[in-house]
Amino acid sequence: MVLGRTSELKYLNTCYDREGSQIMVVYGEKNVGKTALLDEFVQDKPHSYYCARPASEREQRYRWGLELNPEAFGAPGYPAFCEIFRSALGEETDKKVIIVDEFQYIVKAGNEFMDELIAFVHDSWQGTQVMVVLCSSSIGWVENSMITRIGEAAYEISGFLKIKELSFETMMEFFPGFSMEQCIEAYAVLGGIPGLWAHFNDKISVRENICRYILGKNAFLNREGQRIMEEELRETGVYNTILASIAAGKHKLNELYLHTDFSRAKISVYLKNLMELELVEKIFSYDTEGKANTQKGIYRIKNHFVHFYFTYLYPNLSSLEQLAPDQFYKRYIAPYFKSYVAEYFKTVCRQHVEKLDKWGRLPVEIDRMGEWVGKLGTIDVIAQSEEGVTLIGICNWEKNIMSYADYEWLLFCAEKAKLRADYIYLFSVKHFDEKLNLEAKMKQNLKLISMNEM
Repeated sequence: MVLGRTSELKYLNTCYDREGSQIMVVYGEKNVGKTALLDEFVQDKPHSYYCARPASEREQRYRWGLELNPEAFGAPGYPAFCEIFRSALGEETDKKVIIVDEFQYIVKAGNEFMDELIAFVHDSWQGTQVMVVLCSSSIGWVENSMITRIGEAAYEISGFLKIKELSFETMMEFFPGFSMEQCIEAYAVLGGIPGLWAHFNDKISVRENICRYILGKNAFLNREGQRIMEEELRETGVYNTILASIAAGKHKLNELYLHTDFSRAKISVYLKNLMELELVEKIFSYDTEGKANTQKGIYRIKNHFVHFYFTYLYPNLSSLEQLAPDQFYKRYIAPYFKSYVAEYFKTVCRQHVEKLDKWGRLPVEIDRMGEWVGKLGTIDVIAQSEEGVTLIGICNWEKNIMSYADYEWLLFCAEKAKLRADYIYLFSVKHFDEKLNLEAKMKQNLKLISMNEM
């Protein structure tokens, strides 16, 4: 069983069990686990699989035909898509699954594929039902361009399933040999992408993993951050400049403008493209009455590995080529890694609050959740009920002990945000000082949670 995909698998099986034929679209970023999920889904079902490649429609038909039946479709065979679908269906009497991976390459090349697919699905050829799964790693294209490209054919799609990143909790199951702290560090580097997890080893430290599997010159992950950019985008020089600027701490549009010297209009267009690919996100502060103290929308790199790459590797490529991995790590990563991981500890804490809510273990039934980004400070966790009952929290990763002063600072930020703190959750990587422990004993609405309790 693939980890963390129970609901997705259930959804696919529910669709398969429906009467009649269907066309489904399954999409998600590369390495997120789409293929593993579909392999699990078709394990006990008759199925056919084809992985499309960038090519003309004619070439696509030729390659697909050869894969299905080398003898029948040998050169110069160029079968029509309808012939390919029938061949893929075979002699099956049970409902068959036909998976077309990276189908966007076929659709972009012409109109024949979708027209003939719809005709095939509508056709009761041999009276056999079929479930066609169109799979794609191009999130931006599926969500923003596909409907326009295929036109009325979109009405024939029975359902969409977006495969999202896996949670931190699932990563812990994947790496049983890592401690909680090591898992958080690994999560900060790899995110919830299981295809990247496969390149880490929980029998060695996270530092050794980074040195061996990212910084090593022949390591798969060495250029993965750049590969993601080059595969999805043109004009990578512009995108690299923007991403490197964000990674260096320039999170506002004006800061990016001053640093890059690109026009604000140009930066906005490129940021929009990066957001469509889910490489960048625009963070808006939680909506409160204290808007005067709130920062306007800021930009962050959303993809963990791309963030790691542009924080450490991209700015230091010359040294990466010259230094041994352990030397590079010691000079460029070790002094700043704790601060880098701290941002992702906040994500882990928010996921923990969501899990407590799901289990009914919170004093608040969450209706909406977010963070408050103020001009003087931030509130890492805000969870609010429909009635306005509010839980706030901050997360401490960089210090071994969270102090009472940290708690007072949270209350100061809450005042600036004009938030009523009905419940306060403090998260710390290790311990809390004596005064804070005493305060928590006296106040029922104050809860202290160390990393190992999560």
